Amino acid sequence: MKALNIYLFSFVMVVMMLASSVHAQQRDIDNFRNPDKSGLNVFEAPKTNNVTFDGIYVRVGGANTLQFQGLRHDNTAGSLPDLESNFNLATSNLDFDVVLADGLRMHLRTYLSSQHHEEAWVKGGYFQVDGLDFIQEGLLSGLMENLRIKVGHMENNYGDTHFRRSDNGAAIHNPFVGNFIMDSFTTEVGAEVYYFMDDFFGMVGLTNGKLNQSSLEPAIEEKVKLYLKLGYDSQINEDLRFRLSGSLMNGPESGSQYLYSGDRAGSRYYNVLDDDFRSGRFNPDFIVSRFAPGGPIGGELRAIMINPFVKFQGLEFFGVLEMVSGKRATETDTRSFNQYGAELIYRLGANEDFYLGGRYNLVSGELASGDEISIDRINVGGGWFLTPNVLTKLEYVQQTYNDYPAASKYDGGEFSGFVIEAVISF
Repeated sequence: MKALNIYLFSFVMVVMMLASSVHAQQRDIDNFRNPDKSGLNVFEAPKTNNVTFDGIYVRVGGANTLQFQGLRHDNTAGSLPDLESNFNLATSNLDFDVVLADGLRMHLRTYLSSQHHEEAWVKGGYFQVDGLDFIQEGLLSGLMENLRIKVGHMENNYGDTHFRRSDNGAAIHNPFVGNFIMDSFTTEVGAEVYYFMDDFFGMVGLTNGKLNQSSLEPAIEEKVKLYLKLGYDSQINEDLRFRLSGSLMNGPESGSQYLYSGDRAGSRYYNVLDDDFRSGRFNPDFIVSRFAPGGPIGGELRAIMINPFVKFQGLEFFGVLEMVSGKRATETDTRSFNQYGAELIYRLGANEDFYLGGRYNLVSGELASGDEISIDRINVGGGWFLTPNVLTKLEYVQQTYNDYPAASKYDGGEFSGFVIEAVISF
């Protein structure tokens, strides 16, 4: 206990020192989601047409996180290694957001430190076009008042959970420490076209289906993926905001289906049941990895996600209803999984600098073996914004694996405990 108190004291001191040292002077960027507290509950970047371009502007930003983890895990066989309470690896991002012309900007994110990679590497980036005046003044100005185009090797806009997830060091918009169990996130080369009309919006996107880009002909054909999104987002009155979105992802039979394994940075719950950088998450496995014995096996998937969001004064609700079906090329019958999630957050204080909340998450469906399993998780915790750029979180988490076969290490599997996280984002 004495050692634990020393760890906790050290953690708090680190957070306070970082909080006093963060000071970012940044100019506002049009059509941009801010990476600090002001970006909370912002989903797609707002569409504005009062663009004020006065030359190329480079906004340099970043995000850093550090966790103190006190988790324990177990299974029926008692075969899991012991975990200790200690600090995880600090993770860090470097962001460049460049205003290139009137209505044209670029985003680039680099992971400087992540659980999965020791070296710095580029996550991805994109061009965002909200006007065409950089080609010719007034070109299609009436259409571009409502239209947006994004092109790049980028985070695909399927569902709303990816706007609230921790993306390596960028964790200030996630009210909890971990992401959802089925973490719907991938980065692929593609394009998205948006149309905004008052409180409604629509999006259609296409990707080449590849997580790792290569000009070599693949062993299994990679096919173009189509995804769609429709939504309604309205500030009904001063106290009440309501948003509802629905997304569809269509992945025809292909060598790659990375929607639930696209995160190459790593999960927040280290070493729980798996000695793997995605520990604590679940992938329906509609393909067999190219690293598997015998080589890759392609597959197909179709996924639908519905997300309601309601904010009444300081009370917030965010929900997830996700249905995914698919199969490997070697499977005859289609399998399906469902994911349910509900977050209830209460933000308090004059500037909502403090919050308390809980999340329930359930995933259930059929494995390739034919076994019907489920995984459920409960998170309870809170946070404190020391400044708009610095957040501390404390949560208790409990996750249980149900109905796995006796031969599986997940039979009777569970983990629980507390995690403290400090986040800096600017």
